[in-house]
Amino acid sequence: TELLLAQVPLTVSPFVNLPVATTLPYTYKKLPSTLPPSSAGIALGSEKKQHAVSASGHAVNPTEILESCKALKTYVQKVKDDADSELKSWEDGIAARDLAEKRRVAPGWLDSEARILHPERPKQELMDMGQISKDSDQHGRPKSEPPSQEANELDRAFGGLDIHN
Repeated sequence: TELLLAQVPLTVSPFVNLPVATTLPYTYKKLPSTLPPSSAGIALGSEKKQHAVSASGHAVNPTEILESCKALKTYVQKVKDDADSELKSWEDGIAARDLAEKRRVAPGWLDSEARILHPERPKQELMDMGQISKDSDQHGRPKSEPPSQEANELDRAFGGLDIHN
C-alpha cells in the first residue's frame, strides 16, 4: 500500500493550518512522576494497617471506612429530617390558610357546635293564616267572586293569564 500512496501527489489547502510545535518558556518545570504525600492529614506511618490503597496513594483502614459510612448515614438522616420538618411546616401553613379562608367565608361556623339546621315548628298564628288561605285563591282574593266574562275571554285568547277583576 505504501507504493500506491507514494504515487499519489499531495496538495495542501491554503485554508488548513498545520500544527506547529510550541516553544516552552525557560521557567517550565517538569511534573514529578509521583504525587506528593497528601495534605489532608493522613499519616503514612499510622499504627493501623492500611488495607486499601488508591492510585493516588490514599490508604484506608476498614474502621475508617465504617466511620465514614456512619457519618454519611447520620448526614443523610439529618437532611431527611430537615426535609420532613420543612414539608410538615409547609402542609401546616396550607391547612392554616385554608382554615382562615373558611372562617372568612363563614365566620363563626367552625367555632360553634351547631352543624345541622332544623326547621322550626309553625306557630299558631301561621296555622290561622292557613285557614284563611283555603277560602281564597292563589292571589289572596276571596273565591266567592266569579271572574268576569272579559277576563275569561282574555284567558282563552292568551293562554291562561289569570286576569280577573
